[in-house]
Amino acid sequence: MKSFKILALGDICGPRGVEYLRTNLWNKRKELQIDLVIANGENSSEPNGIDRETAQTIFNSGVDVITTGNHVWRKSSVFSYLDDEKYILRPINYPSDNPGHGSCIIDINGTKVLVINVIGEIFMDSYISPFLAIDKELSERENQYDFAVLDIHAEATSEKLSIAWNYVDDITAAFGTHTHVQTNDAQILDDKCAYITDLGMVGPTEGILGVEKESVIRKLKTKMMAKFEFETKGEIRANGAVIEIDEISKKAISCKAITF
Repeated sequence: MKSFKILALGDICGPRGVEYLRTNLWNKRKELQIDLVIANGENSSEPNGIDRETAQTIFNSGVDVITTGNHVWRKSSVFSYLDDEKYILRPINYPSDNPGHGSCIIDINGTKVLVINVIGEIFMDSYISPFLAIDKELSERENQYDFAVLDIHAEATSEKLSIAWNYVDDITAAFGTHTHVQTNDAQILDDKCAYITDLGMVGPTEGILGVEKESVIRKLKTKMMAKFEFETKGEIRANGAVIEIDEISKKAISCKAITF
C-alpha cells in the first residue's frame, strides 16, 4: 500500500518557536518520511501575527503550507505578501475582498492536496459561516485535487468536531488550531477522515500558551490590560499530528498526536 504522510503543527509561538523549527524540522521530516508539512503561523512574529521575513524562515525550515487565524491581520506589512504567496493562507471565511486567500492546491510528487484554512464562529468575531465557505470552495475546486485537508482555527471543541463530521465524506484530514493545547483525541472519523481537536503549539513549556505566565495571571486577577510577551524561559516543544493517507482510496488510515 502506498501512503502519503502529513505532519501538521500547531500555532508557532514567537521567534523561539520559529528557531526551533529551523534547527529541527528537516531532520524530523526525514525521520518520519513526511511528504507534506502544514503549520499555523499566526503567532510566529513578535509581538504577534506574522510578517514576510518570518514566513520565509518558516518555509525555509521545512514547512510547505502556512495557515493562520484571527491574528493574521496584526501586521499590515504582510497584506501584500498574503496576496503574492500562494502557500500562506488566511481563513477562507473572511470577506473575499480581504488580502490573501483561504486555500491552495499543492502538488507533492504528483499528488495534489487541497489545503483549506477556516475560522470558527463560537467565542470568536463574526465571520461568514465556515460551512458555507467550505461548501463553496469544495464546489469550485471539484476535480482539481486528490484529497483535501482542513485547518479549523476555532475556540469551541464542539464546533471543530461538528465541522469535521459534516465534511467526513469530502475531506481526508481535519485538525484544529488556536487553543495552543494539544488534545488527546487523535482518531479516524468513519474510517476515512483523520481528526484531532487541537494540534497544540510550537512553543515554550514554561509560561501560559507560549507567553509569560506573570502577565496572564496579572490580567486574570486584576481584569486590567496587560502586555503579553512570548516566554523566554524553558525548553521548546513542537506539538502536532502525523496523518497517513492511503493514496489509492484517498482515505486516512492513521492519525497520531506527536511531540518533539
